[in-house]
Amino acid sequence: MSVPKTSILVLDCAEPVELAEFYAQLLDGETRVAENPDFVEVIGSNGVHLAIRRDHGYAPPSWPRPEDSQQAHLRIVVALGDMDAAEREVITLGGMPVDTKDNNGPRDERVYADPAGHSFTLAVSAKRSEYSGPGARPEDPARDVQP
Repeated sequence: MSVPKTSILVLDCAEPVELAEFYAQLLDGETRVAENPDFVEVIGSNGVHLAIRRDHGYAPPSWPRPEDSQQAHLRIVVALGDMDAAEREVITLGGMPVDTKDNNGPRDERVYADPAGHSFTLAVSAKRSEYSGPGARPEDPARDVQP
């Protein structure tokens, strides 16, 4: 019998509360600060679970330079018709464009950096396009996850 587990992607940064607020707003979620204020969780409305941890020696990643290449990044999946609106939301919240050429199609991917410098991608999902709109969810969101 396997022990029940939950995985959480943890991002390091200098100011965890501020970065957690960025992702909570972007993912339509909420933040949770427990006993340790250096560790803030973000619970998104569609089941996304992140944590932000204070690292007093934090230095932002320097993507895409190979000598300091990233170790991981978030892939945030949106419906085809929602890409431009999602991009405006990212920038309004303080995200910075890194590689945002408009592919305008089913393989549209745009790369940004969050306020602490972590890269993340907005990507179109054909499956998610069928379910766009507030509160809409695909039947199997795991199909949108890319390795």
